[in-house]
Amino acid sequence: MTTPAHWQKSSFSGGGEGNDCLELAATPATPTTIHLRESDTPATHLTTTPTTLAHLLDGIRSGALSTPPA
Repeated sequence: MTTPAHWQKSSFSGGGEGNDCLELAATPATPTTIHLRESDTPATHLTTTPTTLAHLLDGIRSGALSTPPA
């Protein structure tokens, strides 16, 4: 698996150079693949497609993936 060279931090990471953020990247060789990683564990990353990531984000935004109150 090709590891991307340029990672982009989430705009919700709080800024700065801290390690509490989600980063994403794409590789030119595989434009239909998106890589995700957490800054404090950069060696581990997930891969997904833009469509699958869009569905996940839509679910989060709509509240469909919220944890019910205890």
